Amino acid sequence: MHNTKTSNIFMKFYHMQIFWPVAALIALLLLNFLVRPGFLNITIRDGHLFGNVIDILNHSAPLILISLGMTIVIATQGIDISVGSIIAISASASATVIVGGGSVPEAVLSGAIVGVLCGIWNGFLVAYIEIQPMVATLILYIVGRGIAQLITGGQILTFTNKSFIFIGTGYIFLPVAIIIAAVIVFAIYLLIRKTALGLFVESIGVNSSASKYCGIRARKVIFSLYIISGILAGIAGIILCSNIKSADANNVGLWMELDAILATVIGGTSMAGGRFYLGGTVVGAIFIQALTTTIYSMGVAPEITLVVKAIVVIIVCIIQSEAFRKMLVRKKSKNNTTKSKPEKEVARV
Repeated sequence: MHNTKTSNIFMKFYHMQIFWPVAALIALLLLNFLVRPGFLNITIRDGHLFGNVIDILNHSAPLILISLGMTIVIATQGIDISVGSIIAISASASATVIVGGGSVPEAVLSGAIVGVLCGIWNGFLVAYIEIQPMVATLILYIVGRGIAQLITGGQILTFTNKSFIFIGTGYIFLPVAIIIAAVIVFAIYLLIRKTALGLFVESIGVNSSASKYCGIRARKVIFSLYIISGILAGIAGIILCSNIKSADANNVGLWMELDAILATVIGGTSMAGGRFYLGGTVVGAIFIQALTTTIYSMGVAPEITLVVKAIVVIIVCIIQSEAFRKMLVRKKSKNNTTKSKPEKEVARV
């Protein structure tokens, strides 16, 4: 009886969209454990948790934030490829305030305001001017780092404000970045899944025109989603800036928009819009960071790091594809049918 219940629970989990992202993450962690037996060890020192797993979660916090924003935008058949540039602008604005003698709340507020303004710009172009999301966000993707360079005067700004650095490097039993990410994930979950907004997003993603006839104000919903994406990117910029104790407009947040898209896809959200999975996105973001950590720890040459990363992601996405699994089942059934035919002929003889 107990085995039957366990089997039923496993089958239910197997058919859930989050199964394959979780399975891929567990497989990656086990690989690291086999290569380095102490990889999964977690210790407590000075009242803080330390370990490779904690480091992965810590470094994945900014990616989790922008991936959540990317998920809800993609769910409406949109995309936001400007999040990396928003991170750079936000980091530059916060660092400029700190270097200029401003307080920590002012620096945090400035970074968040940058995210809001960038989100308003993207949302206005997509929702009201009706420019294709890729093109609309491409504008800020290109211009954004130039704006960040103007804010920093073309310099890499460094600072020593311990209170601000605490945001990215501090601990309250867990790293502060993990706590911030967890609180925001919970807040986004409540906003999207415990209000009508989530249904609006899915409705717009499935059929925007039909949703308008149902009384959903699609433009306002899409506009608000891009603002949320901008805010999350702004907060990610603050975390990254305080973590590295500087603002490098050229490199901070570079290519993170691609990792965010990958995390969203690995998490099970379709690029065609409609149904989306916040939990899957979080797991996908952690998987991407764990993969990056694994590649570096195994001494893979820097020039082929992206290639290895791409190959692993492609494999995970293919395995996760329901169409691919159905194709394998059909092929297997055909092989079984072919093998059984000679046996039947022998029986007739």
